[in-house]
Amino acid sequence: MHSAGTRLTGILLAAGRGTRFDPTGEQNKLLQVLPSGQGVAEAAARNLLTVLPTVLAVVRPEHTALATQLRTIGCHVSLCTHADEGMAASLVHALAQTSDAHGWLIALADMPNVQTVTIEALSKAIRHDTDIAVPMYRGQRGNPVAFGRAHLPDLLALRGDQGARQVLKTRPLIEVVTDDAGIMQDIDTIADLVGGNERR
Repeated sequence: MHSAGTRLTGILLAAGRGTRFDPTGEQNKLLQVLPSGQGVAEAAARNLLTVLPTVLAVVRPEHTALATQLRTIGCHVSLCTHADEGMAASLVHALAQTSDAHGWLIALADMPNVQTVTIEALSKAIRHDTDIAVPMYRGQRGNPVAFGRAHLPDLLALRGDQGARQVLKTRPLIEVVTDDAGIMQDIDTIADLVGGNERR
């Protein structure tokens, strides 16, 4: 399924604490099992691996079971010791290790319902280094997001918990319209494991 449009490197952000799912921190939401029988992060990773030749997953050092699971299915795994600084810290950590990539498709590990056709469409939309491609569902922008390599300096400068939103505000975007509701659904609560939740 790999094609000329899939030269991007996948980045799977899997280093959050998931405190809304379990404030005690005892249950890692990314290891919870979906109705499909796959773990949350595992399903998100497999969707990326179906389309992209390389996927780097960023995981907290203490989440050894998650790291092992993602390595087993074919992800490269990197442990981010400063994940508590926010999502941007995990993203910058991953970008620094993949800085020679043609571009990146940045995905969230708690969004396992994104369809592979959406990932492929976003990847193919990146034709130039300056492109940014975002998925749109019923007029709303979702995740994942694809970036050409010209945006590396801006992405490396990110701080805090906003991820790449700041870059999206200031650059022209290629909107990839999809009927994939999965781009809006994340796993925040136990109920979401069955029903899916639309990101607000």
